[in-house]
Amino acid sequence: MNQPLPVLYSFRRCPYAMRARMAIAVSGQRCELREVLLKNKPPEMLSASPKATVPVLVLTDGTVIEQSLEIMLWALAQNDPQGWLASDGAGLEAQQALIAVNDGAFKQHLDRYKYPSRYPHEHAGHEQEFVQMHRLGAAGWLLELEGRLLRHLWLFGPAASLADIAILPFVRQFAHTDAAWFAAQPWAHLAGWLARWESGALFAQVMEKYPPWQAGLAPVEFAPAA
Repeated sequence: MNQPLPVLYSFRRCPYAMRARMAIAVSGQRCELREVLLKNKPPEMLSASPKATVPVLVLTDGTVIEQSLEIMLWALAQNDPQGWLASDGAGLEAQQALIAVNDGAFKQHLDRYKYPSRYPHEHAGHEQEFVQMHRLGAAGWLLELEGRLLRHLWLFGPAASLADIAILPFVRQFAHTDAAWFAAQPWAHLAGWLARWESGALFAQVMEKYPPWQAGLAPVEFAPAA
């Protein structure tokens, strides 16, 4: 890299970082990727963003973008070749409203379903019932997504949108928590939507593995989508 690039602090499996990388890649933006080891976060990231969670994007002028959705919007504002911001005429406001449900109520159910041991004060020893309750709570919303996908291939029409890319990593996390249970549920269109994304070249690119970043190592350029 001959000239400074924006720096993206990321963690491969984090769904927030995943969606940020998807938008950066598809927009054609180049950046330096710094894979973070969450148990040993680099002081450079903590200095840039005291929130201490990924993703964090540091622009060449020093501007810090700390939220994944804001990183997506920044990247797509530079270039949106696949029309994610307004897929098939769907307004950005409508997409953001759906994303808000994902990032709010659904994420709350997902965390408690996948990581019940983090919430002992909420289940008071009744962990199995707690898990079942939050799995069902999450499933209710996934069935709403299934209803959308019955009508068209993606959430807002025949092409992928910002909402699809922002929501998919979290549905993937839910699906992989108990893959056999997920596969047995009556949401074939939702499962197909997830499978299309997971089998795509863009997903393969953004899920490439990199060693944890350390100061002094040769920088890793995160290139635009092919």
